[in-house]
Amino acid sequence: MPSNPKGEAMRGLSVFISDIRACKSREAERKRINKELANIRTKFKGDKQLDGYQKKKYVCKLLFIFLLGNDIDFGHIEAVNLLSSLKYTEKQIGYLFISVLVGANSDLMKLVVPSIRNDLSGRNPVFVSLALQCLANIADPEMADSFQNEVPRLLTAVESNEGVKQCAALCLLRMLRQKPDAIKHKDWADRITHLVSEKHLGVVTAASSLINELVTKFPEPYQGIVPLAVSRLSRIVSVAVSELQDYTYYFVPAPWLSVKLLQILQNYPPPEDPGVRGRLCEALEAILNRAQDPPKSKKVQHSNAKNSVLFEAINLIIHMDSEPNLLVRACNQLGQFLQHRETNLRYLALETMSRLAVSEFSHEAVRKHQETVVNQLKTERDVSVRQRAVDLLYAMCDKTNAERIVAEMLTYLESADYSIREEMVLKVAILAEKFAVDYTWYVDTILNLIRLAGDYVSEEVWYRVIQIVTNRDDVQGYAAKTVFEALQAPACHENMIKVGGYVLGEFGNLIAGDSRSSPMVQFELLHSKYHLCSSPTRSLLLSTYVKFINLFPEMKAHIQKTVLQSDSNVRSSDVEIQQRAVEYQRLADVASADVLATVLEEMPPFPERESSLLAKLKKKKGEAAGGRSKERRPGAGTQSTTSPSAATIAAAGATEPAAVPVVAMPVAAPVAAAPAAVAAPVAAPIADLLGNSEPEPAAAPAASGASALVDIFGSDSFGASASVGASAGVGALSPGAQEAYDKFCSRLSGVLFENNMLQIGLKSEYRQNLGRVGVFFGNKAQGPLQNFVTAVHCQGELAQQLTIQAKPIGSTVDAGAQVQQLVNVECLANFTDAPLLDIRYTVNGAPEQLTLKLPVHVTRFFESTQMTSSDFFTRWKALSNPGQENQKIFKANFPIETEATKTKLTGLGVAYIDGVDPNPDNFVSAGIVHTTQAQVGVLIRLEPNSQAQMYRLTVRASRDVVSQSVCNLLLSQF
Repeated sequence: MPSNPKGEAMRGLSVFISDIRACKSREAERKRINKELANIRTKFKGDKQLDGYQKKKYVCKLLFIFLLGNDIDFGHIEAVNLLSSLKYTEKQIGYLFISVLVGANSDLMKLVVPSIRNDLSGRNPVFVSLALQCLANIADPEMADSFQNEVPRLLTAVESNEGVKQCAALCLLRMLRQKPDAIKHKDWADRITHLVSEKHLGVVTAASSLINELVTKFPEPYQGIVPLAVSRLSRIVSVAVSELQDYTYYFVPAPWLSVKLLQILQNYPPPEDPGVRGRLCEALEAILNRAQDPPKSKKVQHSNAKNSVLFEAINLIIHMDSEPNLLVRACNQLGQFLQHRETNLRYLALETMSRLAVSEFSHEAVRKHQETVVNQLKTERDVSVRQRAVDLLYAMCDKTNAERIVAEMLTYLESADYSIREEMVLKVAILAEKFAVDYTWYVDTILNLIRLAGDYVSEEVWYRVIQIVTNRDDVQGYAAKTVFEALQAPACHENMIKVGGYVLGEFGNLIAGDSRSSPMVQFELLHSKYHLCSSPTRSLLLSTYVKFINLFPEMKAHIQKTVLQSDSNVRSSDVEIQQRAVEYQRLADVASADVLATVLEEMPPFPERESSLLAKLKKKKGEAAGGRSKERRPGAGTQSTTSPSAATIAAAGATEPAAVPVVAMPVAAPVAAAPAAVAAPVAAPIADLLGNSEPEPAAAPAASGASALVDIFGSDSFGASASVGASAGVGALSPGAQEAYDKFCSRLSGVLFENNMLQIGLKSEYRQNLGRVGVFFGNKAQGPLQNFVTAVHCQGELAQQLTIQAKPIGSTVDAGAQVQQLVNVECLANFTDAPLLDIRYTVNGAPEQLTLKLPVHVTRFFESTQMTSSDFFTRWKALSNPGQENQKIFKANFPIETEATKTKLTGLGVAYIDGVDPNPDNFVSAGIVHTTQAQVGVLIRLEPNSQAQMYRLTVRASRDVVSQSVCNLLLSQF
């Protein structure tokens, strides 16, 4: 069969496509396709002398038929044969067919891979590019692993031309997404980073996409990219547009490359080198200056390209957070977009300014736009823009403008879109609490919040107002009066009834002197709402009524007859209501006035702990944001925290810890201060601390008298501490338990224990005298672990020194599954022992038991502190009484290395203080151990002798038990 003359198109394919387009119905199209498929099948089977042109034409037809939505079950081998052709068009169609129709798991891959490898090793750059493009489309993790050397070699080879390098960069990018470890970083990192310095901007752009992916996942090997990226960015923004004519998009030079370089720099902290830092600041200033220039085109593509570079530059400025001038300029530039006619620009400006408001350098500049943002909240049509305006108002709020912002948000709340009301309620509640100077204003705000958006007020919000009112004597009378007035509204939300029931049950006596709010009036007002409420609210009101019996004895008979003896309560189908009615009736009948007053006395103040509203808001924002926000790595633009001063540690010998200014959530819902013997609140679910996105089961109700340990990281409460108890029945320590315990002295996370059936990992967080430990149990066995039970035991005196609550977990761990148990820890007093973690389970019918030391050391409750040399040695000399010093001389367990020693000391939680000791080889640290009872200052001095491989460790503390325990813990670390 004659071959196709040079330059002639595939006429048969064109005719076939025309026939398909001319079909009037689906049936006609199906008939024409079947006819063509039969013809192609005949040609492939009968004519063994088909030349390359004919094969290419028929393969093209098959590809077109497939793209029309029809299945193709033949012709694959002919497409593979085209890969060995030396003609570009034939090889191109072959690779195209393979990319579209052949899957990575196909048996044909055994034939395709050698062809790709052969083309990659050839010298024809066009064929190399075709092979790379195909590989990028079909590579699976196994194929990515087999080509992990060829593709980087082509990318970095001097002889590779620009087209090949671009294809290799994008191919490697796709392979990395299939298999993140598809590249050996130590072999290729330097050569890949230097691609940013290539002359050809196409290569630089493709390489930047690859490098951006690499530094996001593996920042350490590619740190050398920072000066190179800064240099390239500086050249782009400083040259004239005419010099980059081939890469200028609507008068914006290389916008895609600029954005990629700015994104790469956001993965690292600001450059330390003054020259590099100066060039970067100049480049950012040039971008901000260019944004002020008049537009060079009215087309939307020009403004989009220009603004994309601008916003990415502002993101880098915010990430650096170290250049006040740039931050203020960025804020002013964004302020110009707040009233722009383009909705997307307004949205982005508000969103970015919310991040700027957090910086101490630009907060004031953001506040200048308050009126504009408030006006947008009132007039903006787009709900997403209004939501960003709410976020910005929340971020810019402080003590000077809190009342105005809260008032505006409450006004907007009445007409706000339903999708954002719950988040707005949380933000108003947080701002009202955080910036309340007068707590009567706080009470008014929360009650107004419940009135306007009661359906969106979560339990956390009304819990908080009850806690604050309970803890502040000066606002209790006002709260009782205000809530009494609010309950008089004809339509009253159930959350308002809950707050009213609790507050009047506790403090109704403070307004009972007024005839308009007499005890009977209070009771009748509450009881008029009783039958309209749900069962939990009725239970709360029953507790309020029994409180009234104690506060107002003259009402006892009336309440008993009207409520406690009522058939609707005594015979209620709700067991909670029935139980409360019967028990409260019996309590009122049997108990004397003194006993009744003791049982029903006013609730004590709630523990002063951190609010969970912020954690709830962050969780909600995280769910809404999804994967948009980048995870900030350690060292990437982190801000320093304030350490206590030397004076603080000097006074920390036995002082009581300062009260936290916000009040904690109670362990359970406040139920009108019901007696502990009869209250049965339901614990709220626990927030996700360690990144586990699956919902956790609800915790069991808190037992009577259980410790009121509150989640310091924002979740509501744990269930009953059934898994925490004495040490009865605890077996001997499992092999390797002590070594695992010792290695966690300066670590917060890692694998605690592992055998052939079970892997146990830990992840911990601590704040002052509170801690939270996530314990992960991974089943490595072939079958499930049945009857899986864990318990945390405190032996001897440790039970009075630590309060531990463990969240219950399921009794079965499936094969290959992992379960998480969260443990709350509160340090009550200084301790030396460690709690024991007892694990029991059955696998294949055989019982197993493990006993490990839970790595909760006294050093976990350290807070670092900095001090000068004179302050340190003044304090050092003051701690010279017997028992305050503990000194050990010991052989080094590890090589004496300065950086490793510093890392271990800071891992303990103490501050490494440089330049204090006269001997520069010595290590000096200081910190404060926080307990509920006291704060204990600790000073550490470690003196190495490199020649003898010996250490002298001296620990001084105001409490002898602390100096001894810290010294003993450190012996195994150095």
